[in-house]
Amino acid sequence: MFVKPEPASALFAGPYALATLSEPGGPDFPALVTADARALDLRVAFGDPHLTVRGLLDAWDTSAPRLASLATDGGSERRPLTDYRVCAPVEPRQVFQSGANYRQHVIDLHVAHADPADDRSEDERRAEAAEIMDRRAAEDLPYVFIGLPSAITGPYDDVVLPAWADKPDWELEVAAVIGRAAHQVPEEEALEYVAGYTIANDLTDRATVFRRDMPQIGTDWLRSKNAPGFTPLGPWIVPAASIADPGDLRLVLKLNGETMQDESTRDMIFDVARMVSYASQSARLLPGDLVLTGSPAGNGMHWGRLLRDGDVMDGSVTGLGAQRTRCVTEDRS
Repeated sequence: MFVKPEPASALFAGPYALATLSEPGGPDFPALVTADARALDLRVAFGDPHLTVRGLLDAWDTSAPRLASLATDGGSERRPLTDYRVCAPVEPRQVFQSGANYRQHVIDLHVAHADPADDRSEDERRAEAAEIMDRRAAEDLPYVFIGLPSAITGPYDDVVLPAWADKPDWELEVAAVIGRAAHQVPEEEALEYVAGYTIANDLTDRATVFRRDMPQIGTDWLRSKNAPGFTPLGPWIVPAASIADPGDLRLVLKLNGETMQDESTRDMIFDVARMVSYASQSARLLPGDLVLTGSPAGNGMHWGRLLRDGDVMDGSVTGLGAQRTRCVTEDRS
């Protein structure tokens, strides 16, 4: 069921957004959502009963002008969003995740994950983190790894905290949605391959990030980030043309009504264009793929408060809308 953000004007920037909706007992379908919180079934508008959001992204150069026209067509039959369940807006083939891409966040994590044997002061560890970030920025080496599409869930669905996850944490992020196949694209052209943006909450179990049995191997992203439902996504994709500057968006995450993350994408070490370009140097990005761009300071490790049963997370990003998810602990019996 659609959960309406407050105020209503916070739905999204621009004339329309792209969503995946469903009715009780019915299949998911692509929809055009307008700022008055109404939805148009795009299977009908495009005359294709099998149409999906990813199908629209596969042909984004032709889909985008037609969607813009439909958004201003007052004769199109639209129904209230409250008639539908809002699903994750797209099923990507690939998910590219980013780590350590917000300056203050990296500093906080560096301190939080300090080796117990490290007897340096917090100021010394923070200075070390700042030096590492400066070097990374100068060398143009973002940190990108692979996530699983099976971890994605809807923007208002419950999030199941696995019984084995001792330190589940939140990470609100801006996700770029690819609209054209991209391979080895230069930074100055990278945003031309982005169809739009959406919200992701890239949950992480901090207790399993590092393999303590084999510390020389380093991080274990499979276990720590890819449990089913660990990536609430959406509520919709806002076309890139409606976002004036992805480098100037405000991310806010509230836990049970209390603000935990509140930062601008200006704090990114590597901006969206650099992230997309970098990922494309090694991999071929496909339409519908997600490039998550990292999370700002204010995660649970920073506050000393991890997720637990009954917690409600409200995440919002300027122009992209808002999501709300409730945490439910997996039955340990």
